[in-house]
Amino acid sequence: MEYYKQIRKYVGHQPLILPGSNILILNAEGQVLLQEREPGIYGLPGGLMELGESFEDTAIREVLEETGLHIGALQLCNVYSGPD
Repeated sequence: MEYYKQIRKYVGHQPLILPGSNILILNAEGQVLLQEREPGIYGLPGGLMELGESFEDTAIREVLEETGLHIGALQLCNVYSGPD
């Protein structure tokens, strides 16, 4: 079971901080891989971190789960937080 679902049992509907990763995948022409999340809504592959994972591990796992693509080692580019 996903970590956030285990935590949700204890905190109910209280706000949670849920770290996650997204990954920017470019082809040889510089086009970005997007996935359709729901009709007409597109986003980058990614998802929530599981216990014991790094941000890079999370991105690699999520890309495999969501796209079937196997990607190599990654380097963290940036961390974004805050209201903006």
